Amino acid sequence: MSSTDPLALFSEPTRVWFSGTFAAPTPAQAQAWSAIGAGDHTLVIAPTGSGKTLAAFLSAIDRLTAQSGSGTRVLYVSPLKALAIDVERNLRTPLAGIARIAAHSGAAIPDISVGVRSGDTPPKRRRDLIAHPPDILITTPESLFLMLTSAARNTLTGVTTVIIDEVHAVAATKRGAHLAVSLERLDALLARPAQRIGLSATVRPAEEVARFLTGGRPATIVHPPTAKTFDLAVQVPVADMANLENGTVWPDVETRIVDLIEAHNSTIVFANSRRLAERLTARINEIHAERSTAEPVAPPGPAGPGGPPAHVMASGQTYGAEPLLARAHHGSMSKEQRATVEEDLKAGRLRSVVATSSLELGIDMGAVDLVVQIEAPPSVASGLQRVGRAGHQVGEISRGVLLPKHRTDLIGCAVSVRRMLAGQIENVTVPANPLDVLAQHTVAACAVEPLNADVWFDTVRRSAVFAALPRSAFEATLDLLSGKYPSTDFAELRPRVVYDRVSGTLTARPGAQRLAVTSGGAIPDRGLFTVYLASEADKPSRVGELDEEMV
Repeated sequence: MSSTDPLALFSEPTRVWFSGTFAAPTPAQAQAWSAIGAGDHTLVIAPTGSGKTLAAFLSAIDRLTAQSGSGTRVLYVSPLKALAIDVERNLRTPLAGIARIAAHSGAAIPDISVGVRSGDTPPKRRRDLIAHPPDILITTPESLFLMLTSAARNTLTGVTTVIIDEVHAVAATKRGAHLAVSLERLDALLARPAQRIGLSATVRPAEEVARFLTGGRPATIVHPPTAKTFDLAVQVPVADMANLENGTVWPDVETRIVDLIEAHNSTIVFANSRRLAERLTARINEIHAERSTAEPVAPPGPAGPGGPPAHVMASGQTYGAEPLLARAHHGSMSKEQRATVEEDLKAGRLRSVVATSSLELGIDMGAVDLVVQIEAPPSVASGLQRVGRAGHQVGEISRGVLLPKHRTDLIGCAVSVRRMLAGQIENVTVPANPLDVLAQHTVAACAVEPLNADVWFDTVRRSAVFAALPRSAFEATLDLLSGKYPSTDFAELRPRVVYDRVSGTLTARPGAQRLAVTSGGAIPDRGLFTVYLASEADKPSRVGELDEEMV
């Protein structure tokens, strides 16, 4: 085998499995394996469908097969719960294949276990993950924070590799800042810092995202020339947007969407709000029903089509058509409903899904051959991510159609398409010194064990977001948390830590841990009402959630 062969870095079972499954490594995979094999922190930047996730995991799996051990050694962090579940499912193929090849050759390799911990994980399963830590743990930024703030942190002391997927989606947000500090807290638990591998879609500047990933430590950026081809079009749904025959553009938009869905095998329609996603889903199915039965179906009234919305969402049925042409997918739906929609789309039982950003990130949607975007996408980077859901495999063309609602939106769509084709995405800027994030992590870290203020200051400054944190701002945050307020206006705020300025130690006050685990994170709180489908069964089925302003 040639020394330049990227597969030469792997063991025989891994090489045989990969060679028998794929024609050849993609450029992103080949370059990533070289950097990862050298032990470098690595940022892999490549379009959707370039094999980034396998590039990171195959190296980690190969290391796990070479040596047995206990506890979690590979930590995968995904910004999306659905993506975490999708990755767990996709890992079964290489794990089973490599184990089978090793068994046939007589090689002894340890069983590799995989676990998922997210907000959807039941308490019993979380306890099992603590009692029996998996070799590979798939989690979210928020769940990692909770683990570091509880006894579960002891299961992470053997981590050697951390994989951050879709890193571009969090790098410029406070959620990313929160994750960056969690990674430094994790490193503080380890005998030696873990190797960090970041996976990103096209992003710029790459150096800024690499700095976010490693906290300014040296990193190898893998960014091969892209061969991804996009076929994008802006289609105006009416003849004259200044003179609408129906007084509104929506009937024409809805009809055009149905035409596009029926002309393709599998379609994802992206809407910029959950409300619009639900409304479009209902109208798509009604128009499809009208065409199938030749019976006119009236537009939805104030109460919505086909009965109470909860019944429609849960049952997946609408008047006049069986099976449905489209289902909705968004964050207010229960995880069971979302999983059903995803599986039906992958299996070809469902022709289309109307989604919000819930399907924007790297979930593998297999046979999707068209993406329809209603209105201009929120950003150029978001538009590329969404259109990349179509033609998700290596070498395939990603096709997308943008449907503007009005003349101003037409300009936005046209500019978005031009910039998408040119790769002119928005710059990423890592947040600097978000003191609310510092306060959260300070309380959380104190709740686990007393802290030395100087050591804690150095720990948080190792992250990119706090690299330039002034000592004065750090001390002011500690003053706030310990009850030393600048005026009596803040006297009602309860101190959360005790700051001994003589010894320089920080200790938590009673209730600090409960506060940290119930109020931590950077995702804004929302008032939610859970929706159940009424039935005669002992246990009503959970449909999803409604924001408080909708009730």
